[in-house]
Amino acid sequence: MVLERDQDIQSSHIPVVDLSNPDQELVARAVVKASEDWGFFQVVNHGIPTELMLRLQNVGKLFFELPDAEKKAVAKPPISELNLKDRPDSLEGYSRKYEVDLENKKGTVDQLSHNIWPPSSVNYKYWPKNPLDYREVNEEYTRQIKMLSEKIMEWLSEGLGLRREALKEVVGEYMMVVNYYPSCPHSDLIQGLGPHTDVSGFTLLLPNEVPGLQVFKDDHWIDLEYIPSAISVFLGDQILRLSNGRYKNVLHKTTVDKERTRMSWPVLVKPTQDTVVGPFAELTAQGDPPKFKPIAYKDYVYRKFRKLSIDDS
Repeated sequence: MVLERDQDIQSSHIPVVDLSNPDQELVARAVVKASEDWGFFQVVNHGIPTELMLRLQNVGKLFFELPDAEKKAVAKPPISELNLKDRPDSLEGYSRKYEVDLENKKGTVDQLSHNIWPPSSVNYKYWPKNPLDYREVNEEYTRQIKMLSEKIMEWLSEGLGLRREALKEVVGEYMMVVNYYPSCPHSDLIQGLGPHTDVSGFTLLLPNEVPGLQVFKDDHWIDLEYIPSAISVFLGDQILRLSNGRYKNVLHKTTVDKERTRMSWPVLVKPTQDTVVGPFAELTAQGDPPKFKPIAYKDYVYRKFRKLSIDDS
């Protein structure tokens, strides 16, 4: 039976990895084990300055406090203007009240999304001009989060017995998403984003202090406690496929708060659109048959968003 709230597993059991531990081999093993068992972990003492994270949160908050007209200046293009077959994850820009019916509840979140790396993928038309330091802060955060991301990918690659560059060579595009969940007195009827796994390689998420994230483990939804300055790492569908199922893609969801606005800053780390993603050949050559078919990332996203079969013959 699936429980709405965890009754047995405490949030204190969720993997938290201290990256400042001088025994980096121990750190690497902790990251790999959490990825195998949970598909999720939190990292602390990761080297990203707290002041920078606070500035990132501040410029994001200020953007969502702007008048609607200013926010709409960076709005997503109408669906009719998007070539969804070539860019099925065309999420750049601001959108208001993205709603889907999930488990008979309405999922609601205001979002701002834009690519941040590599430079060739960045389109500044979707970056707010106000607050004035929005670009400066986001570009510095990009440098910092990219270093953290690459270190995690090195550990995960070596955990599979591969060269440390293996994952970095497949997963190298970064998108910033700012989620804004307004408070709601009827939070029992409204949720943020319903249960899902991330379509990307993995996600590095910075939340504000308002709780609301839940991960699914052993038939339980487990609330994540807020840890100041911690970054939450959610492994997604592409890491699952590349690792031939050794690393999990974690099912998770968000809730809204009755009184306080919840915000989060996930960075999606993903393959480029035309990258063909399938289990690493070195893994299937070791006698473990491939569990997933190779498929271009853009085709995978297109099929998943439209609930089409992906690995069926």
